[in-house]
Amino acid sequence: MAGVHPFRGTRYDPLRVGDLAGVVAPPYDVIPDERLAGYRERSPYNVVRLTRPGADYLGAAALELDWVEKGILREDPSPAFYLHEQAFDGRVRRGLLAAVRLSPYGAGDVLPHERTHGGAKADRLELYRATATAFEPLWFVYRGAGTPLPRLLAAGFDAHPALSFETEAGERHRLWIATDTGWQGEVSAAFAGLPLLIADGHHRYETALTYAAEVGAEPGSAADHALVLLVDIEDPGLVVLPTHRVMKIAPVAVTGGVPKPSLADTLAGLKGQVSAGHYRAGQFQVLPLEGELALVELHRQVIDNLLGKRSAEEVLMYTRDAEEAVRWVDEGRGQQAFFLDAPDLAVVLKFAQAGKVLPQKSTFFHPKPPSGMVFLRLDSKGALNSN
Repeated sequence: MAGVHPFRGTRYDPLRVGDLAGVVAPPYDVIPDERLAGYRERSPYNVVRLTRPGADYLGAAALELDWVEKGILREDPSPAFYLHEQAFDGRVRRGLLAAVRLSPYGAGDVLPHERTHGGAKADRLELYRATATAFEPLWFVYRGAGTPLPRLLAAGFDAHPALSFETEAGERHRLWIATDTGWQGEVSAAFAGLPLLIADGHHRYETALTYAAEVGAEPGSAADHALVLLVDIEDPGLVVLPTHRVMKIAPVAVTGGVPKPSLADTLAGLKGQVSAGHYRAGQFQVLPLEGELALVELHRQVIDNLLGKRSAEEVLMYTRDAEEAVRWVDEGRGQQAFFLDAPDLAVVLKFAQAGKVLPQKSTFFHPKPPSGMVFLRLDSKGALNSN
């Protein structure tokens, strides 16, 4: 059963840092290197100084300790659930920031849906070892229909938010700090029977599992948990985007599709269909596929056959911009491109519950929750909720 618990979060003191907009940043893995300096310049306390320290992991740990000693960072006095609202592009997405008990994938409580690379996990593990802190949340989705969760969380959001800020992208954020123990117990109980699907953060979840084993995390301790943003799969503000593929090789011609005159017509032809778009040598087509999920069938029926014994990491490039994929082919960076529509999350959850893992870069949840709203200190011995 999924263990979703309140925790004593460590947060920036607004009286010391001012508007949180100056200290938050996107997750570590979506910030281009050339933009890091800009975030550092916003504030001497911007979270990228902790989440993106280069190879200076011990330096990040020393900086975090310095901020704690100066009162820049303070641990909340009572365990809390942190409710988060993110408004963007005319939409509003709501979620719950919580400590989720770590569970191996095979147990069925926390479900992966795509394969991972090793490099990112090694980097995040070194940061965990040095700082013993989760600086940014993973992102899980769940199906709340038929449970008390929609009602309970709506009641939590009815309260007055503790703070708000707006990012440079124009996203508006509000954060509630919910400390009522009765309400917390009801929320934890409502989550107990639900499988949780990793939307974003596979690498960091696997890192958390490794770290917990390394430090001998006791059951119920903070290190036995991950910092997670939980969002209902039916939340109207939940946006998932496709990730397109560009192959560096074109060993044989891909045929059998329906010709299309343009990229726009190709993408339109994917709506509501189990199919994939294809582009090579100035020609577009829509490839019909058999099965439930286009991404899986594209790899099984087409890409895997083209790869042969080559690995996907050797041959595939990824982009969320379909026009960029076309440019890469036209410029010779790749030889052919494959386009996908956004996946059906209900089908992704069904696959995950059946133990089926999708290819890498199968989904892109947008926009990401910012890092810097709340941290989880990874004490390996003390109880998670202790005062």
